[in-house]
Amino acid sequence: MSTIVLQAMTAKMRIVFALSCVVFLSLAGVAQAQTAATEPPPKKVEELLKLLDDPEIKAWIAAKGAPPAAAEEEASVAGSASDFMQWSNAIRAHLRGIVQAIPAVPGEFAGARSTIMTEINGRRPGAILVLFAAFAALGFGAEFVFRRILGRARRKMAVPAATEADTPKRHHVIGRSIFAAMAPLVVFALASIGAFHAFTWPPLLAMLVLPMLVALIAWRVIIRLAAIVLATDRKQADGGEIVARLIPMDDVQAAFWYRRVAWFTGIFFTGWAVAGVMTALNFTPNVRSLIVYTLGLGLLAVALETVWNRPEAPVASRAYRAKEWLLTLYLCVLWLLWVAGMSLAFWIGVYAIILPPILKTTSTIVKSFFAGPDDASKARNPVLEVLLERGARVIIIILAVAWLGAVIRFRASGLMEDEAASRIVRGVLGGVVILLAADLIWHMLKGLINQRIERARIEGGDEAALARSGRMMTLLPILRNFLAVLIAAVAVMMVLSGLGVAIGPLIAGAGIFGVAIGFGSQALVRDIISGVFYMTDDAFRVGEYIQSGSYKGTVESFSIRSVKLRHHRGPIFTVPFGTLGAVQNMSRDWVIDKFLISVSYDTDIAKVKKLVKAVGAELLQDPEFGPQIIETVKMKGVEAFGDYGINLSFAMMTKPGHQSTIRRRAYAMIREAFGANGIGFASPTVQVAGNEDHTANVAAAATNDAIARKKAAEAAKLQEN
Repeated sequence: MSTIVLQAMTAKMRIVFALSCVVFLSLAGVAQAQTAATEPPPKKVEELLKLLDDPEIKAWIAAKGAPPAAAEEEASVAGSASDFMQWSNAIRAHLRGIVQAIPAVPGEFAGARSTIMTEINGRRPGAILVLFAAFAALGFGAEFVFRRILGRARRKMAVPAATEADTPKRHHVIGRSIFAAMAPLVVFALASIGAFHAFTWPPLLAMLVLPMLVALIAWRVIIRLAAIVLATDRKQADGGEIVARLIPMDDVQAAFWYRRVAWFTGIFFTGWAVAGVMTALNFTPNVRSLIVYTLGLGLLAVALETVWNRPEAPVASRAYRAKEWLLTLYLCVLWLLWVAGMSLAFWIGVYAIILPPILKTTSTIVKSFFAGPDDASKARNPVLEVLLERGARVIIIILAVAWLGAVIRFRASGLMEDEAASRIVRGVLGGVVILLAADLIWHMLKGLINQRIERARIEGGDEAALARSGRMMTLLPILRNFLAVLIAAVAVMMVLSGLGVAIGPLIAGAGIFGVAIGFGSQALVRDIISGVFYMTDDAFRVGEYIQSGSYKGTVESFSIRSVKLRHHRGPIFTVPFGTLGAVQNMSRDWVIDKFLISVSYDTDIAKVKKLVKAVGAELLQDPEFGPQIIETVKMKGVEAFGDYGINLSFAMMTKPGHQSTIRRRAYAMIREAFGANGIGFASPTVQVAGNEDHTANVAAAATNDAIARKKAAEAAKLQEN
């Protein structure tokens, strides 16, 4: 390996020396041309220039100048090792600086004290705290006066108490709670910060007091929002409890989480204000980082206390304890990553642990806000709920991605100078935004389509309205699937384009591939096109009973290429549209049901007609069957003369799907009427004359033959059904 490297270096030195000679001679030639333009260059120089212009010489120089593959690999390995050592040395230097900053803390505070006394007219640091307390007290006073005025106005405009079952009033209560909580804070901010800006202060004083006021206001906004969401200050009004808790939990859990949120945000904004004050007082970066990391121990302590004392699991199991230990280890590792200066890994770890609970809590709040009185999970306005829920999730994730992008640009400025790396980072971040926007659009369209399907399922009206509703229930699921595929395809193409992938060849290749697939799957294309025409012709809808060839059943659902039919005996058929052919729809408008009854030859036909007419009138009066009958059962007349009796024809017109039930009821009523009036049904009878033995044999044979023919007729009828 060393010999190869030495040879490569020798070749490079020779090439560099030759090029140096060429450049030197060229410059010398130019100088001599300026002094004596008539003097020609030496012949050897001309020959060297001609050799350098030769393509073969140029190719040989390029080949010799390129390092061997082994040398390149060794250089890349050395580069990666060097990068790792540089990163490791930076971490060690950062930690060493933090440790060395510990003895310098008293000196930094002394320097800050002298800076304050020099810049602010000899005032001590305590004067800054007194000034901060004065303006905070001014804000609290203005807030107190505003609360008194607001309280009097609310007592004059008292409304009845609302409960969770009264959704409109509950929304009104939540809105009033948000206004009553946020408006006094706005007054506090205007009174404190506005009064501070009304005077002229030294620049350093403004840089010290304003961060503390802003931190106080931000902390109070967070805890007031937590109080609204958790409903920790529920009151009694007119004997009824105002319930406005947006996260389902009991009072103990609500109080627990409210206190932890107050502690955590209090320490966080205190650290933020302290960091701003130290920056204004020119603390060294290491001392500033040391103090901030020390305050970060308070955040870690609150997080660990929350993990071990949260009231969600009253019965501590082994899995629960293992989860607590893993969370403890995870939080400690995050704090160590922060102290080590590994900002990118730290923020990725923070996002991994806080983003899922935040997104879940956001969804819970929105669903609880839109919960109806009957079903807490059923939204009154699905489209608005989806817009708010997904919109909030999109905003949260976009803010997290934007902050992570800022961290990457800040910590990897050298990496961002590389065009390829910069394009990949921008493409990934932009892809996240595109996918979030596609998810928002899809869920909005899905919620709108589902709302329309649900409305079509429950709305009534005349037959035309029911027909429109059935058609909507048939077509909207297909439209929903088509939109899902379209949005996904467009989003993926935009993400690939953002990553620098040329999507033009992909689209062209997909077109060629589609043509090949089209030739190879003509049956699939036929099914899809046939389905489109079936839907256009409104041949059948979901819930209708149809028959096509050997397939019959109730239409349950559709896909792009097939329809699912549920047979009345239970089996479900998945039939491609291309094989349906002519469709017999048995669920449109009305159904005429015909049946035959055989009576004996000595029956009075007119009497039978009167009895059946009475049965039909009784059926119309029946509260269960009457609304389903369009034309009641009637006797049409004599259909045929059978072997054992007269075949009488009967018919009735009913609404689709009810003919079998009404026919069975008509059978029972006709039998009762015939029995009460002495009308007998036809039955096989044989009269034989002769000696007794022969008569018995003939009668038995005739009876067996009649029974066999009856069984054959019943079997044929079953096969038809």
